Amino acid sequence: MLIVQKYGGTSVGNLERIENVAKRVAKTKKEDNDVVVVVSAMSGETNKLIEYAKHFSKTPSREDMDLLLSSGERVTAALLSIALNEMGYPTVAMTGRQAGIVTDSSHTTARIEKIDPKPIKNELQKGKIVVVAGFQGISKDGKVTTLGRGGSDLTAVALAGALNADKCEIYSDVDGIYTTDPRIEPKAKKLDKISYDEMLELASLGAKVLQNRSVELAKKLGVIIEAKSSFNENPGTIITKEEDIMEKPLVSGIALDKNQARVSLRGVVDRPGIAAEIFKALAEENINVDMIVQTIGQDEKTNLDFTVPENELERVKKIMERFKEEYESIDYDPRIAKVSIVGVGMKSHSGVASKAFETLAKENINIEMISTSEIKISMIIDEKYSELAVRALHDAYELYR
Repeated sequence: MLIVQKYGGTSVGNLERIENVAKRVAKTKKEDNDVVVVVSAMSGETNKLIEYAKHFSKTPSREDMDLLLSSGERVTAALLSIALNEMGYPTVAMTGRQAGIVTDSSHTTARIEKIDPKPIKNELQKGKIVVVAGFQGISKDGKVTTLGRGGSDLTAVALAGALNADKCEIYSDVDGIYTTDPRIEPKAKKLDKISYDEMLELASLGAKVLQNRSVELAKKLGVIIEAKSSFNENPGTIITKEEDIMEKPLVSGIALDKNQARVSLRGVVDRPGIAAEIFKALAEENINVDMIVQTIGQDEKTNLDFTVPENELERVKKIMERFKEEYESIDYDPRIAKVSIVGVGMKSHSGVASKAFETLAKENINIEMISTSEIKISMIIDEKYSELAVRALHDAYELYR
C-alpha cells in the first residue's frame, strides 16, 4: 500500500514529538507500506516568523513572506528525515518545489495547479521514505509560494491524488471528527465515518480538524482521508463518498465559528448593479463573504447585511469607504457567531430547521440571520450565547447517542 501521512504543528511541536512521529512513520514502513510524509512547521514557529517580519515592517511584501514562512516546514521535514535515517530507515526530505508542486502566483494564498509525481516516485522506487515540507510550492516563474491556512493538509491530499495513494492519514492533536467541539460539549461523540459533503460543510463552518479546501480536493480526486491523533493509537474518522456510508444520520454535527463579523448597510441606493459592485470589490481583495441578506427599505432604498471573517474587518471598512455615497449609514458588529447544523439526512427529512429555531427560542437566543442548503442550516447569533446554543442543539438532535 501507498500511504500519505500528514502531521500538524502540535504533532511535531518539539524534538521529542518529532521523534515520536519518526517512530510512527517507521512502524507504517515496517508494515510493508510505501510512505510519503507531509509535515507542518513546529507549533508556534509560523507565528514567531510573522512577528520577526513585523519587527521590520507592518506590511511586508507577500513574496518575502512566502519565502520566510515556507522555512518553518522545511526545518521540520529535514529534522524528521534526519531522525528516520538515524533509525535505519532511508529517507529523503523535499521542499514543495523538489516534490514537483507547481502553483499559481497568488503569494500567501496560492492554489496548486499541477503536481509532477516523478521526483517522489523515483525515491519510493529506491525503497525510501519521502518527507515533504507542506504548505508550499513553486510558481511557474520560479518563486516560492505558500498555500494559505491549512496548506499542509492541502499538500497531503494533492500528493495522495497525484500518487494514487491508497489512503491519506491526517494526524493532529484530536483523534477524529466529533459531533461538535468536545471542549464546548463534553458529550460530543466521535464519528466513525462522514461524507465529503458533510465534512466540507463542517470544515467551512469552523470545525478546525480539516481545512475545507483540502476536503474539496479530496472529494474531487476521490482521496479517502482518515483523521487521526498522533498521540494515541485510536482509530480515526474516515472521510469518504456518501454512498460508502451505510446509515446516513439526520444530523452529523454542530459547528461553531466565532471568527465572524456582520456588516450592515442601511439606506442603500436601490439601483441595478450596486450589490455586484460592492461584492466585486470585496472579491478582488480576496475577502470571503459568507451570508448575505437583502431587505427592501423605503423610498427606493434597500438594506444589505452580510458577514465576513472578523480578522478581515479592517480591510472591509476601507473598501466600504469607497461606497459611502451609496448608503445612508453603516454598522459593524464583530460580536457575533455562526452556529450551524450539518447532515446528509436533511435531504429526505423535514422539520430539522423548525427544531433548531424552537430550541434557540427556548433558550431566549435571538437569530439575526439564517442561511440554508440541502445539508446545512446556519444561524448568526450573539457571540455570548454561542456555546449555549451549541449544547442546546446537540441535545435537541440527541447527537450524544
